[in-house]
Amino acid sequence: MILETQRLFLREMTLSDLDALLLVLGDAESMRYYPKPFDREMVEKWIDRHRCNYAQHGLGLWAMVLKATGEVIGDCGLVWQEVEGHQELEIGYHIRRDQQMQGYATEAASACQEYAFNVLDSVGVARRRHRVISLIRPENIPSRRVAEKNGLKIVQETLWRDIPHYIYAVQRSESKLLTTSNFSEA
Repeated sequence: MILETQRLFLREMTLSDLDALLLVLGDAESMRYYPKPFDREMVEKWIDRHRCNYAQHGLGLWAMVLKATGEVIGDCGLVWQEVEGHQELEIGYHIRRDQQMQGYATEAASACQEYAFNVLDSVGVARRRHRVISLIRPENIPSRRVAEKNGLKIVQETLWRDIPHYIYAVQRSESKLLTTSNFSEA
């Protein structure tokens, strides 16, 4: 386990999560802001990619697990992204459609932001970054709301991977999460 919130655990993904993540990443409606929904092979590569990120960077997107049931309902975490020639630490999240609109993405993303500023900075993993971002397509209103609830604001528009995106960001000095303890590092 990497993080714990009131209702969730975030832990490293494993190949045993493939079927649960396929329900999220393979759902056309949930993935409408991606070029296309994932098939089984793409989800397997997704898991492998994040397992490599764990080994190389000590972070990545993590499986989002409901404490009450032990069920994987999505992913959320921190990934390095190249944006306009710079490495940025992004908070990303995907939630199974039947679990959306219940605050899980906001809760998990908040914990990841706090983790980035309070834990990663202290051990040097975040390379002393002073902000975190989320790359969000302008029409993706639900993801924009999650970012805004966690204090991120649009700082610019960009073409990322040839698709228009907003760069949402929060500076470490602006974060409301620096002194709260709504998660516990496991």
